[in-house]
Amino acid sequence: MPASTASAQQPDGERHPLAYNLAGITTLVLLAAVGIAYVIDQAGRSARTAGPSLDDGNVVTQTVAGHDLAIPSSWFRFGEDIRPGFVSQVDLNVQLALDGLPEPASVDVTLMPRSGARASAVLLDAVYLHQFADETVGGIPGLVGKPLVPSEGYAGETVWYDPLSPNPFVAKCAEAPEPSRPDRCLRTIHLPNGLAVVQSFDATVLAAWRQVDDELALWLGQIGALQN
Repeated sequence: MPASTASAQQPDGERHPLAYNLAGITTLVLLAAVGIAYVIDQAGRSARTAGPSLDDGNVVTQTVAGHDLAIPSSWFRFGEDIRPGFVSQVDLNVQLALDGLPEPASVDVTLMPRSGARASAVLLDAVYLHQFADETVGGIPGLVGKPLVPSEGYAGETVWYDPLSPNPFVAKCAEAPEPSRPDRCLRTIHLPNGLAVVQSFDATVLAAWRQVDDELALWLGQIGALQN
């Protein structure tokens, strides 16, 4: 009898075990592949969420406004910026260890020539003061919060500032689009060497506002941004 005929006449009970075994092997292979993919994905997530550190290496040297900055590649916010040479600005992310916060504060930092951004302390008198609403907001020790008038396009924005300093801490914060998320603040300072430092951070950082400049100086000093 031809082999094909014998196979066709083979009882179902003799064919099923082989089919089950093949199906079982296929399932195990698929499960193993899924497991490997999960491990790789988790490893990638861990690497992405580790965040920058003062100890990071793999330095890239970029020149902004005549200043050579030796920046660890893990500090860059955007991958396309990771190239040596002259640039108009650098966009970084730093993690500030601030007292009273459960974890390091993530602060986005842009370094550029000081001509590219006005200092927030200057804007306080030149712009913000003339846009203050009547009410005052409290809740941050040492800072005064003044909402800006919505009719001027500042709806949902509040300026927080230190009223006692001749060179005050000033941050303009905008309401988050979702109540579950913190407001986002923007602050710009000028360094004596001609660089401007634009900072963007969650409003939770305001609780430790007195420490921000000292902690930020550790990161800026690490890359040479404080040198004259």
